[in-house]
Amino acid sequence: MTEHLVDVIGYQPIQQAILACVLCGVSCSLLSVFVVLMKMPLIGVSMSHAAFAGAVLGMLLGVNPVLSGFIMCLLAAGVLGPLSDRTDMAPENVLGIMFSFLMGLAFLGMGILTRTKANALNLMWGSLLSLSGVDIAMLTFVTLLLALFVLFFFKEIRLVLLSRRLARASGVPERIIYYSLLFLTGAVVSSNLTTVGGLLIFALLVQPGATALQLTYNLKHFFIISAASGVGACLLGLIVSYVLDLPSGAAVVLMATAIFAAAYIFSPKRNAARPKNMERIS
Repeated sequence: MTEHLVDVIGYQPIQQAILACVLCGVSCSLLSVFVVLMKMPLIGVSMSHAAFAGAVLGMLLGVNPVLSGFIMCLLAAGVLGPLSDRTDMAPENVLGIMFSFLMGLAFLGMGILTRTKANALNLMWGSLLSLSGVDIAMLTFVTLLLALFVLFFFKEIRLVLLSRRLARASGVPERIIYYSLLFLTGAVVSSNLTTVGGLLIFALLVQPGATALQLTYNLKHFFIISAASGVGACLLGLIVSYVLDLPSGAAVVLMATAIFAAAYIFSPKRNAARPKNMERIS
């Protein structure tokens, strides 16, 4: 059994899949912190459908679907930020409208597609075992960019998560931070089209952060726990999909749900009163 496992890990597609699991888990989990603490889960839903809609549009136009998905995500981020800031509508309502529009656009494109429907389905559900070197390179670049953003702007991010108004009053360029997070969300989602898939990636933008929320109030620990749960879900999902011959994207999401369920059941917060001096993540 051990020799068989070693032989399997020796295959390049498996090695690429393992690397993609780590990169996907880290990038999605870092963003999950913002999505959960800012209470805007529809950001992930909207961006995932933007990426999928852009990919389908790219197939119709004969353009690289990952590139077209990335462009659509950037356009969606460019619309979401100013629209939520400059209208009287709540951000959740703006995201809900954007989500429904992008979902309709994606499935309209699916209805028009004929010969390339199989490729579109791959982008819908993802396939960790069929990644190319370009996919890995793009995912590596986006993950490093996001990690550096969090590292260099950690103090500013903490204030924005606490309150955008307070951050603005303190001289923090909160709008730039917020818009940058939207654009980075688009980049992460589009780069993961081929790993988890356009319709499932939003789960990894919510569940790792929700898992960390069950276990800690410390923001640094929040990032670490979220990243660990995201990477763990991706690796476990890869193993389950390989052993049971299941779609990798669906297996990853199911593992992320299982990890969240375990964190919720054994959460120390459920049986302990919240400390008075830690009413918020800090």
